[in-house]
Amino acid sequence: MQFGRTYEEFEVGAVYKHWPGKTVTEYDDHLFCLLTMNHHPLHMDTNYAERTTDFGKNVVVGNYIYSLLLGMSVPDVSGKAIANLEIESLRHVAPTFHGDTIYGETTVLDKWPSKSKNDRGIVHVETKGYKQDGTLVCVFRRKVMVPTETYIKERGGEQPGRPELKEQEK
Repeated sequence: MQFGRTYEEFEVGAVYKHWPGKTVTEYDDHLFCLLTMNHHPLHMDTNYAERTTDFGKNVVVGNYIYSLLLGMSVPDVSGKAIANLEIESLRHVAPTFHGDTIYGETTVLDKWPSKSKNDRGIVHVETKGYKQDGTLVCVFRRKVMVPTETYIKERGGEQPGRPELKEQEK
């Protein structure tokens, strides 16, 4: 199973459709809000959301959707990354509600070799998240520093640091 890509494996214009999707539950939303101390009633208080908002129900906190999409993209984009360098832009386009299923895809916008080290490069990508009905909900662009094949070989291959199984004495 592929987990991330080396610099050479990225092609400008390539689109990676992340699989599987994730159905967002009320528990997911509330846990994220509690962990991040986001106590806005739009996310946490059903009575408030039903009576006082245009949505008429709780809206999933947007940064959870962003984080979910970022995580979905790791096996295709940044699983081998040396560093995430920049989140260039982040737009929340439409609301997500409890019970919606989120899918994501990432497009490679550009890539270039590192100016300071020849064993890595920079990849510029755009990730889009959408609901089960195709509604776009979130778009963000980021720059990721990824290793070259040389970097991987020099540091122990595809799974550096992975221990070998020891045989048990009988």
